[in-house]
Amino acid sequence: MHSFAMNSREFLQALMERAGDTANSLARKAKVPQPTIYRFLSGTAAEPRVSTFEPIARHYGVPVEAFLSDRARADMVDAIFSGMPGKDAPQTSVVSSEDIPIPQFDTGGKMGNGLELRDQPGMIKSWHVDPEWLHKNVRGASAATNLCIVTGFGDSMKPMFNPGDPLLVDRGIVTVEYDAVYFFRVCDEGFIKRLQRIPGRGLTAISENKAYEPWVVNPDMDFEVFGRVLKVWRSEDF
Repeated sequence: MHSFAMNSREFLQALMERAGDTANSLARKAKVPQPTIYRFLSGTAAEPRVSTFEPIARHYGVPVEAFLSDRARADMVDAIFSGMPGKDAPQTSVVSSEDIPIPQFDTGGKMGNGLELRDQPGMIKSWHVDPEWLHKNVRGASAATNLCIVTGFGDSMKPMFNPGDPLLVDRGIVTVEYDAVYFFRVCDEGFIKRLQRIPGRGLTAISENKAYEPWVVNPDMDFEVFGRVLKVWRSEDF
């Protein structure tokens, strides 16, 4: 079968084959009960909870979304096992074992019908970086496996970044602990704004572009933080 058609079970099997893991060794390394892994691989149980997939994803250096979303999984299969034609092919990787994949944030997997990102001019699918680049260029990430790429959209954050520019987001930060730029949603619309707690007003969303007025995130809004923006790259045309 084509690698893009892998389901979550086949994806885990491919990762295990690539690393030379058995159900026992994976259970030991990821600290997940061996019977849970065995039942999932054998098809005798439903897919485990997200909390079960998380340590497995960390062990293999992939985002947990790759186990939960067909779209995210297809991107990771392409990145890790690119050019391998069959189901049994993922025995040798064409990607360096030291490479760190930074996938696109999966907007489709976060909401039932997809997350709306207004005025997004295409998408950056994924990056691969080496540990040295990560060490020298990214500070304060919760974990390398929590990093993802969001393609800039709209003009409300100009001049911080332009539509189409890459933003590095840490999905491990899902609460607003302090003033920073966050990627979040209200209902089914996504936003990138500076979130600041202002006494007497509450949590306020602030744009860099002063043509946009600040607005308050009310407690009754369907609000969710996807991650904190760690780094942006601002493009210039020549």
